[in-house]
Amino acid sequence: MRGLPRRWRQAGLGLLLGVLLLALPGLGPAPRSVRADTQAIRQSQVPWAYVQGDGRQLFQVWASNDFSAEQRVEPVNGALQRALDARRNPPIAVIERNGLPVISIDARPLLTVTRRDTTEGVSTEEMAERWRAQLEQALARGRLEREPATIQRLALLSLALVAGALLVQRLLQLLSRRIFPLAWAEPPPASTKGYSELSSRFLPRALLRALQAVVWFVVVTRGLGMFPVTRIWMERLRVALTDSLASPFLPLGQRSYSVLDAIVLIALFVLLAKVLGWLQQLLRVRVLAYTGIGSGSQAAIGISLQYVLLFIGTLVLLQLWGLDLSSLALFASVFGVALGLGLQGITKNFISGLIIIFERPIEVGDFVEVGDLQGTVRRISLRCTEVMTLNRVSIIVPNAEFLESQVVNWSHGSPTSRLILPVGVAYGADCEAVRSALVEACDGYAGILQDPPPSVLFKGFGDSALEFHLLVWIQQPMRQYQIISDLNFRIEAVLHKHQITVPFPQRDVHLSGAKLQLEWPSELAEALSRLQNSGAGSGATQPMPPSAPPSASPTAPPAASPTAPPTA
Repeated sequence: MRGLPRRWRQAGLGLLLGVLLLALPGLGPAPRSVRADTQAIRQSQVPWAYVQGDGRQLFQVWASNDFSAEQRVEPVNGALQRALDARRNPPIAVIERNGLPVISIDARPLLTVTRRDTTEGVSTEEMAERWRAQLEQALARGRLEREPATIQRLALLSLALVAGALLVQRLLQLLSRRIFPLAWAEPPPASTKGYSELSSRFLPRALLRALQAVVWFVVVTRGLGMFPVTRIWMERLRVALTDSLASPFLPLGQRSYSVLDAIVLIALFVLLAKVLGWLQQLLRVRVLAYTGIGSGSQAAIGISLQYVLLFIGTLVLLQLWGLDLSSLALFASVFGVALGLGLQGITKNFISGLIIIFERPIEVGDFVEVGDLQGTVRRISLRCTEVMTLNRVSIIVPNAEFLESQVVNWSHGSPTSRLILPVGVAYGADCEAVRSALVEACDGYAGILQDPPPSVLFKGFGDSALEFHLLVWIQQPMRQYQIISDLNFRIEAVLHKHQITVPFPQRDVHLSGAKLQLEWPSELAEALSRLQNSGAGSGATQPMPPSAPPSASPTAPPAASPTAPPTA
């Protein structure tokens, strides 16, 4: 199994565990009432049973007037299996009782052959002799399969089957790569995936995996069927799965449905949804793409047709499944109440999706802005919308967000939009020269439109600069940040070329000619006084520090002129 991808090995292991979990309830001893109910259902549906030895079905026995088929074959199967496990060869004979042949094992009568067990042109005596021969042949085969030499030969044969399966798997993979080379090439970018990617990659890969799964299923069942022990457990597993999956558990109307019926219905519904998804992609890529309508209209038509066909197909599947739709009236009412109470958010998004699809305020391919989110609409469904951001990250947005909040759609109606670039220059610059320089920065740049041409507006006088706005028109809203960056580079180069200064924020402080009174802290004044006294005592000339006035004004001092020094 190493040739299989890791995800397929994990899926196979999960499937095996799921099968075992389903089979465990049937492998153990069930309560008497459950066994009785299951046996009654089986007898009412299937009036025959098989005599088995070592998990092999030998011949078929039908129900009689007094006993069911299960009751008739149970003593024969038990006696035969005990003889096989003990490797004995008990005598098997046909005796006559009450005018009917009876098969006995170890001189113990076990099975009476009736007219219901025979076929046309065969008497009961001939049928009894055939069954006796088959039982003796099963005993001989069982003794042979339990010999060490036979077990060794079967083990080598099973290993050869595994090796052959690996070889067939490798050959299938090489053949698939040769026939479908595109399926194994490098995946295309996410923006180009569509019907072509689905048909050229998914379908061949799925076909290969299905063939490989069939090969391994045949090999595993064949290998396990060679040994008596594994064959018995396979038969028990089959019976357990049959009892678990085929037992009715869901009564609807006049009929009860089993787990197997529900699995089949779910599988058919999933298959229907997948097929309709492929048909939608095929319709958009192969049909609607050549009609000339916009991508948003194509998505609306494709989604509407998909859900209409899904609704009709669901009704058809339920009818073919045998479900009377009139029995769903109570379920529909309960579902409606659940939608109104517990599923308010989902219902709101569902209705919002319908409004978006038919009203089309946003379409596939639009560049939108919802709150702090900016991106291109990739997909619109009934519940949510997929938006691809500028960082190539897919964001799933509920449809109600587009109807309940403010949405900026840069592509609605026309993708042409205007960008405003603020530019500040120093006071004293020639405004006409600034206008010409900004227009010159736009010349020859392919990211903006020349019609309407770029224009310059004098916004006003700022605190530190003369403020201008450069207005340009673009047709690619999703590239607006790149366009703004490129224009800023060009503007800086043009302004530097024409020696036009871009100022930085400035603040001027002006001081008046009035006196400025300073108040020193008492600790600093005392320290300066001690320093002055120590200097006078030593005879050195010390600078006179300013002393704090005895009464300083508590009010804020007036501003002083920078030409007049402050006085203390």
